[in-house]
Amino acid sequence: MSETQPCTILFADVSGSTRLFEQKGDVEARRLIAMVLNALTVICNSHGGKVIKTIGDEIMCTYKGALQGVLAACDMQRKMARDIDFVRDNLAVRIGLHHGEGLFEDNDVFGDVVNVAARMTSLAKREQIVTTASTMKDLQGPAITIRSLGRARVSGKLLPIEIVDVVWQEDTSGMTTVQRAVRTSEPEVQSLGKLILRYREVVIELTPESDPFTLGRELPPDAIKDGKGLMVVADWVSRTHASIEYKRGHFVLSDRSTNGTWVRLGEDDELRLSRDEVHLRKSGTISLGKGMALNADMLVSFDCQTSSDN
Repeated sequence: MSETQPCTILFADVSGSTRLFEQKGDVEARRLIAMVLNALTVICNSHGGKVIKTIGDEIMCTYKGALQGVLAACDMQRKMARDIDFVRDNLAVRIGLHHGEGLFEDNDVFGDVVNVAARMTSLAKREQIVTTASTMKDLQGPAITIRSLGRARVSGKLLPIEIVDVVWQEDTSGMTTVQRAVRTSEPEVQSLGKLILRYREVVIELTPESDPFTLGRELPPDAIKDGKGLMVVADWVSRTHASIEYKRGHFVLSDRSTNGTWVRLGEDDELRLSRDEVHLRKSGTISLGKGMALNADMLVSFDCQTSSDN
């Protein structure tokens, strides 16, 4: 039987689990991940939540209200930061959550609320809690500090949505003081207006509302026609080499290649990315597959402009 009702969906996954398997081996890594998921399950239940399922190194929980989910997320992060067993092995989690209408069916939950919560988790970093501004909008109860992370695109949404970071570290006592407020600190970064990319005779303008942008050797014709991609043709450039996406208040360059991506921010030394990401700021240069000195005629320049520059 299917039933639609308001709920908060929370995902938490073990950060760096791939590296954990490489360092610890399959048996020990699985034991450590199981230990983390068991601890998160206990916290989930203590806040009136329910574990829907575990998927590899990830746990999916549901709560009736947003406040329950946010407080559970904070307690999960504090557990990871304070438990000696987790600290010793440098274990951490990243958490995303969202409140909305969920379709409950056969002990599972489906719908937009699940998709958005999963997206929040993908945006979260190690030891971070990311949620939507709408989830926190009408929250009443303990004082919770949040920081704006700007806007991010979510699959199925026409426009980017506002997202926030829940600052769990500020509660050093482990106790919660009841106040009828949610405090919002100033954004950590100034919102960017647009990103200008230049490659030879091509000039491309990206805004926070733009779809994810791909750089690579072979791209679908529609991607180039619709302004969603740039082809850089060279043997050392991967078919889908890197992407640029507006998230957490920044334009973020992510490397997806075999040979890596080199980035120079302003006058800084060039930085090599290998399956990693960097926030683009001010102006600089991108080199796909080779260092800039070896790839001088294939460089992509960028210029980040704030709304006040426009």
